[in-house]
Amino acid sequence: MRIAVGGFHHETNTFAPVKARFEDFARGDGWPALSRGPSLFDAVEGVNLPISGFIDTCLREGHDPLPLSWCSAVPSAHVEQDAYDRVTAMLCDDLAAAGALDAVYLDLHGAMVTEHLEDGEGPLLARVREIVGPDVPVVASLDLHANVTRQMIAATDAMVAYRTYPHVDMMQTGARAVALIEKGHRQGRPRCAARKLDFLIPLVWQCTDIEPARSLYAGLESLEDDLRDSGLWSLSLVTGFPPADIREVGPTVLAYAADDKTAELAADRLAASVRNAEADFAGKLYSPDEAVRLRASNPAGPLVIADTQDNAGAGGNSDTVGMLRALVSHDVEDAVFGLVYDPETAKQAHAAGIGAAIDVRLGAGSAWQGEAPFEGRFTVQALGDGKFTATGPMFGGARMNLGPMAVLKIGGIEVVVSSRKMQCADQAIVRHVGIEPAERSVLVLKSSVHFRADFAPIASEVIIVASPGANPVDHLTLDYRRLRPGLRLTPLGPAYGSSD
Repeated sequence: MRIAVGGFHHETNTFAPVKARFEDFARGDGWPALSRGPSLFDAVEGVNLPISGFIDTCLREGHDPLPLSWCSAVPSAHVEQDAYDRVTAMLCDDLAAAGALDAVYLDLHGAMVTEHLEDGEGPLLARVREIVGPDVPVVASLDLHANVTRQMIAATDAMVAYRTYPHVDMMQTGARAVALIEKGHRQGRPRCAARKLDFLIPLVWQCTDIEPARSLYAGLESLEDDLRDSGLWSLSLVTGFPPADIREVGPTVLAYAADDKTAELAADRLAASVRNAEADFAGKLYSPDEAVRLRASNPAGPLVIADTQDNAGAGGNSDTVGMLRALVSHDVEDAVFGLVYDPETAKQAHAAGIGAAIDVRLGAGSAWQGEAPFEGRFTVQALGDGKFTATGPMFGGARMNLGPMAVLKIGGIEVVVSSRKMQCADQAIVRHVGIEPAERSVLVLKSSVHFRADFAPIASEVIIVASPGANPVDHLTLDYRRLRPGLRLTPLGPAYGSSD
């Protein structure tokens, strides 16, 4: 089959302080820069992305993938309309010029909000459908955190989502999309059943390495196996991206089957399992002071502390310093804190050189809710150009470009500073600047869950901390204005629009 291949990724936190510009998609960071035409294949080769798995599987199965364009930008506030219009025009113009096609595959996130659209992917998919017509299959892969909309479902033949968080199965998800296209080529368009769930799940409790998500996804695969002979094609649980103030935010179950009865049965069973587990989406949340005091009772191996609310992977600006203040005030030794996004401080460190003592005002560039920089004298311990290849289970193979980086030391604390935003979810990020993470006592990582893929194996304990940032675990602190009535803001919590 001749299959057009492209993608457009953005996870939008509508409460975040900084919007996504076209330049953010055009340049690389943790993922490849905007790529168009034949260069797309080289850009994503060997990287754990759905489009990589799709292309590899296509070639192995003897299909002919035709590259359109692919791009991604670090999660942030709304995508600027100029950026959205330019990227979608590029992809759709190339699709219109592609000639006869047997299918279209798009690698999407599914939680994009723009300056002018609550749903960035739905209108894009509708344009794709208009270009190729009703008979050419359109299949998309989605991030596990997608906020699936009715327009997305209507414009596609099928959508398939990741099943792991940390997202270690992105390439496999691309391969599953190939299988759906092949099945559709043989049997025609599947029937779809969707169930929108009525509560938001905090990102940290969506992790598939812990309960209840671990059992829910195991149950999903068992259910898919049980109903395969009855005509079930694919089943996805999309847990949603909660810091998005849009009507169709939240978890969704997607079932595709040869007939309506099987699709409805699968969707109902999986949705019931999620509803029954609602109370279990919870866990212990520490204050910064509580977190750093744990070191005394936990001497074996690194204590890994997730600074989840300032996670660049969820729209945080990666520049709040509440955890740094706690580390310094408690005189914590042998600790690492990062990544702190501060291009000016990185530039200052490079100008001063290794070994220099410099006075800096670190972080808080976004001034999130009045956050102030950390002022102090640091020693420049190490420098890096920010260009390296990630090695962990999720980001492995990604050719990262984080701009000038530096390690600044104050007391017993090493602060890793970058010039581009990236959650600290791969050990290669800190190894690039001379830090071996397994040899440190405390690792404070600006990440929510993805860090677990590479750091949990070396951790004596993993805890979650509530320090300032745009990705609060408690959704009741967010000023939602556009949600659908009755949606519970947290598991078993109050419904939007209620007086409780």
